[in-house]
Amino acid sequence: VQLQASGGGLVQPGGSLRLSCAASGFTSDYYAIGWFRQAPGKEREWVSCLSRADGNSYYADSVKGRFTISRGSIKDTADLQMKSLEFEDTAVYYCAARHGVCSGYLAEVNWSYWGQGTLVTVSS
Repeated sequence: VQLQASGGGLVQPGGSLRLSCAASGFTSDYYAIGWFRQAPGKEREWVSCLSRADGNSYYADSVKGRFTISRGSIKDTADLQMKSLEFEDTAVYYCAARHGVCSGYLAEVNWSYWGQGTLVTVSS
């Protein structure tokens, strides 16, 4: 399984950005996609996840109401739509995947596959 994250960039506070994660190698829809982020000088933290099989999605409190994870328009992709971005959202964002489902926060050890990071910078 391979994951490819894309869509990072520079955005002003209050702006929007959409990240995409393309997965290849899964033979069924029974897997979950997660997004993590690591801000400068901080540990990596879980942001959101989506169970591809049932479409259920979950969010960290810090992004709830501002971020939306969904199946992408292209098969085996998942998008993270980020709105009302704040300085504190500046981080390298990583997509991850695991067989099965997600039902909320899952520590990094539970995610088997990782993509490369994509940098999101919120700055005026």
